[in-house]
Amino acid sequence: MNAHASIDVPAVPTSLDVVQDTFARWWDGLGIDDPQRRFRFETALVEIAANVIEHTRRADTGHGRRFMLDLGAEDDELVAVLSDNGMPVDIDLSAVTMADPEDEGGRGLALAIAALDRLEHRHEGGRNVWTLVCAR
Repeated sequence: MNAHASIDVPAVPTSLDVVQDTFARWWDGLGIDDPQRRFRFETALVEIAANVIEHTRRADTGHGRRFMLDLGAEDDELVAVLSDNGMPVDIDLSAVTMADPEDEGGRGLALAIAALDRLEHRHEGGRNVWTLVCAR
């Protein structure tokens, strides 16, 4: 079983392809035959990664924006941890709501929260850390 995978990539739109490819290889290695669970977890992961790419900023532009993704499988849960080197994000996940149907954006966090069993954010060691959990 391929229970762990990780990448460290630039926070640019083309890195979403790397996230999805890494997720696909990791998931296929787990041998879980549950397309609904896969769709939920992958959708949440891509939404959070897209938010990191689109919204995080750095104070020191010389080093570039990057994020790391760690995927892990435990006996009772699947976990993805995204951490970026951007400025601290001030967000209250309990206050996130779905955007109006007319709005073009603003659904990513709400979709991720709905798809996951748990979504957490913290700022630690100069990094924004997003923890995504899906029960097995």
